[in-house]
Amino acid sequence: MTASRATATSVPQWRNWAGNQRATTRETRPSGLDELAAIVTEAAAAGERVKPVGSGHSFTDIAVTDGVRVDLAALPGRVDVDREHRRVTVPAGMTLATLNGLLTTHGLALPNLGDIDAQTIAGAISTGTHGTGAAYGCLSTFVAGLTLVTGTGEVLRCDERTNPEVFSAARVGLGALGVLTEVTLQCVDAFTLRAHERPGRVADVLADWPALVADNDHCDLYWFPYTDRVQVKTNNRVPADDRPLPGWRGWLDDDFLANTVFAGVCRLGRAVPAAVGPINAISARALTERVYTGRSDAVFCTPRRVRFTEMEYGLPRDAFPTMLGELPKIIDRLPFKVQFPVEVRFTAGDDIPLSHGYGRDSVYVAVHQFAGAPYEPYFRAVEALARELGGRPHWGKLHYRDAESLRPVYPRFDEFVALRDRLDPHRVFANAYTERVLGA
Repeated sequence: MTASRATATSVPQWRNWAGNQRATTRETRPSGLDELAAIVTEAAAAGERVKPVGSGHSFTDIAVTDGVRVDLAALPGRVDVDREHRRVTVPAGMTLATLNGLLTTHGLALPNLGDIDAQTIAGAISTGTHGTGAAYGCLSTFVAGLTLVTGTGEVLRCDERTNPEVFSAARVGLGALGVLTEVTLQCVDAFTLRAHERPGRVADVLADWPALVADNDHCDLYWFPYTDRVQVKTNNRVPADDRPLPGWRGWLDDDFLANTVFAGVCRLGRAVPAAVGPINAISARALTERVYTGRSDAVFCTPRRVRFTEMEYGLPRDAFPTMLGELPKIIDRLPFKVQFPVEVRFTAGDDIPLSHGYGRDSVYVAVHQFAGAPYEPYFRAVEALARELGGRPHWGKLHYRDAESLRPVYPRFDEFVALRDRLDPHRVFANAYTERVLGA
C-alpha cells in the first residue's frame, strides 16, 4: 500500500489510555475524504487492514490492528451549527470536550453525557458510550446523521431517510461497517444541572431504588467493596445556576482528592493488599454531602487521571438488586483485593441493533481495578453472573464474550453481520476483536 496520498509516519508503539492495549503499526493521517477513501481502496486491493483510532479510551482491543492505523484528527470537516433546529454537524474525530465547548458558544448542549469527555465522537458512539438517566439512551441515540467510508471506498451519507438501514446500525457500529468521518447530532438548549452527592447505605438504596431512579433526571451510584456504604449522585435540571461550586472546592474534591489522593491510596493498596478493606471503609465514611449547580457538561464530566481497567455490563433494569446483592460474595472469594468502587447507572432502551440498551431499559454495572493490579478472575466472575441475568457487555470495556454467546442476546445480531458483509466484503476493517465478537 502506498502512502503518497497521506502523511505517513512510523510510530514505535500505540497504546490506549489504560495502557493494557498496545500495537506497533504504520500510521497515516489523511488530509481529505478522497485520500481516506483511497487508503481504504488500496488496502482492500492489497489484502491489508485499516483501523481508525481515536483517543484510545476503549479498554478492549477494538482499536488494535496489525494493518494501517488511521488518525482522523487532522481530517478536515465542516462544522455546521443549525441553531434553529438545535443540530450540529462536526468531524467524527472531534473530541467530546471540544464539542461541548463548541455547543456552549451557541447556547446548545447534548442532552446527556458520560463522566469522561476525552473520547472522540466516533469512538464514543461506535462503542455505545452512555451516561445515566432513566429517560435517556446512549449517546448514539442523539445521532441524526452520519457519513462513513465503507470497505469498498464508497462514501455513504446516512440518516433516517437516506441509507436508513446503514444509519440504524452504524450508530453503534464497532468500527466494523466503515470509517466514520462526519456526525450530525441532535442537541438541546443549554441547561443547568443541580448536583446532589450524598453518602448512603446499600440496604436503603435497595429498598428504594426504583423511586430514586424515577424521581431524578440522572442517578449514579458508587458502592465501596468490603463496606455497606454507597455514594449517591443525582443531577436534575434547574432554571438557574445559583449555587456554583467554589473554584477551590471543585479543585479539592474533583481534582486533588479524586485524582492525586486517590492515586496514592491505590498505590498503597496495591503494595499492601491487607490495607484495602480498611481504606475503603475510611473512604466511604469520609464522604460528605454536597450540593451545587453548574453548566451541564461541567457537571456530567470530571477529570480522570488515575489509570484503571474496567468491565461494564448492561442488564435488564430489574436485575439490579440481584447483581448488587451478589457482588460482595464474588469479591469476598477473590484471591486479591478490589480497590475501586463499583459504579451503577441507569438508561432508557433504544432501537439500535448492537446497542447494549436495545429494546429494554437497563442498569449498567461497572467494575474496575487500578492499573497494574490483577483483574481477570474478578471480571470473569462478574461476567458469569451478568450472563445469567441476560447482560450485554459494553463494547469498549473488557469482556470475554464471543459471537456465539452474543447472538442470543442481540435480536438483530445477524442483521448487523449481513450488513457488514455488504459494506466490508473484504474485511478491511476487521481485527481480532471484531472477529471474536462478530465472527470471522
